[in-house]
Amino acid sequence: MPARIVVLDGHTLNPGDLSWAPLQALGEVALHARTSPAELLERARGAQILITNKAPIDAAALSQLPELRYVTVTATGTNIVDVAAARRRGVAVSNVPSYGADSVAEHTLGLMLEASKHLARHTAAVRAGGWAQQPDFSFSVGEIRLLAGRTLGIVGLGAIGRRVAELALAFKMTVLAARRPGQAPAEVTGVSWCELSELAARADFLSLHCPLTEQTRELVDAALLARMKRSAVLINTARGGLIAEAALADALRSGRIAAAYLDVLGSEPPPADHPLIALPSCWVTPHIAWASAEARARLLEVTVNNVRAFLAGAPCNVVN
Repeated sequence: MPARIVVLDGHTLNPGDLSWAPLQALGEVALHARTSPAELLERARGAQILITNKAPIDAAALSQLPELRYVTVTATGTNIVDVAAARRRGVAVSNVPSYGADSVAEHTLGLMLEASKHLARHTAAVRAGGWAQQPDFSFSVGEIRLLAGRTLGIVGLGAIGRRVAELALAFKMTVLAARRPGQAPAEVTGVSWCELSELAARADFLSLHCPLTEQTRELVDAALLARMKRSAVLINTARGGLIAEAALADALRSGRIAAAYLDVLGSEPPPADHPLIALPSCWVTPHIAWASAEARARLLEVTVNNVRAFLAGAPCNVVN
């Protein structure tokens, strides 16, 4: 009897430009673009395999799905699943590591370049007639800076963080990485290690690339923001929960730091009155760093391979 496979929220991965056929060849597949918490149990009941991105699978849900044997997350981070509860119930959980390293790293560098060159503001000024009204051949609406010679602090030197470091080094930046207390980090060419508090004090750009765990939740809080340079820029393309958002809003309003460039927020989609969105020194993109066409294709390919490996009795990319 073919395995029952349920895709809980496949739209962001595949809005219609990719094919589900390789997955459908592996079993009886039910595809859902989105699944609300109220719909999850009904849709998941009877499934041996669940595929999720942002539909949460917590301990309570797991306890009501006795036939479930495998969950694969269409992402690298697995905080959407109660991994410990899954382990206790004998449910394997897999992820897709490294599929988006280039995509997220390029987006990160794009945000750093935007913070230094103000391309959007300059383009808007030209469209508004600002250039046409100038007496000179060139004008600017903000200070234009180089990345070369400036310091990037990276929190989380995994696949994405290392790729960001490589790109930053190509731009002639100094690159620091945060060392965990008591950790003897491996040598990475061109990267210097330091404690997080020192990294925050030295960085012109502080960029987050670590997973969201109980240890890293609200890692960037009022105390860490207070250690940063007033000219510093905070970048987050990882998980919104890494930042204490109220503290960041206060720091931006007071000029404690210069700006924040975020691709993720603590609540997604955010409420219309989210405190960061309206701040002129906070620039927000809608969680798209991962979503290049190439990265999505790779993500779907590895997800199908994860399911195939599980069905063959040799699960891969298991996190529990």
